[in-house]
Amino acid sequence: MSEKDRVATVIRETGETRIQITLNLDGTGQADIHTGIGFFDHMLNSFSRHGLFDLEVTVEGDLEVDSHHTIEDTGIVLGQVISEALGDKKGIRRFGNFVLPMDEALILCALDLSGRPYLKENMKFSVPKLGEFDTEMVHEFFYAISYSAGMNLHLKMLEGENTHHIIEAAFKAFAKALDQAVSYDERIGDVLSTKGKL
Repeated sequence: MSEKDRVATVIRETGETRIQITLNLDGTGQADIHTGIGFFDHMLNSFSRHGLFDLEVTVEGDLEVDSHHTIEDTGIVLGQVISEALGDKKGIRRFGNFVLPMDEALILCALDLSGRPYLKENMKFSVPKLGEFDTEMVHEFFYAISYSAGMNLHLKMLEGENTHHIIEAAFKAFAKALDQAVSYDERIGDVLSTKGKL
């Protein structure tokens, strides 16, 4: 698969949300994000910019209830669009990791595009909300991505006190690790697996 082909769009519509996401894995970090939750928009913009992914996100969610469905369902669709954009995964590095500092916060992200979903994270937050964003939804968002993308994802808080810094560092570390994992290595002719498929 050539790099120019690594673009996908996924639309998901339920009784709670309508979500459309377009992702270009080989972009330049251009973002157009509209979720209805200011802090979430900021995090997705950071993901796009620091991963150098072009990302368009439009969400209509039941925010009159709370932020849960909007954030979780966006994670589901983002995972799906990552998987679709990757295609057969031939030639990609598969693994990615990054340790990202943001002021007092230090977050490690390691991931494997193995096709086998798993999330392990240990982040702790001192406040329940940032604007209209419920901080407990960080776990649900990354859980949704890991399962819908078939990704083994680890996020480890090595240091951190300020909730904004911790969450933003996590999104940026995830972006950098994913950018590494989806990048091509010319030495990998097929898929990087003894099984012959991912």
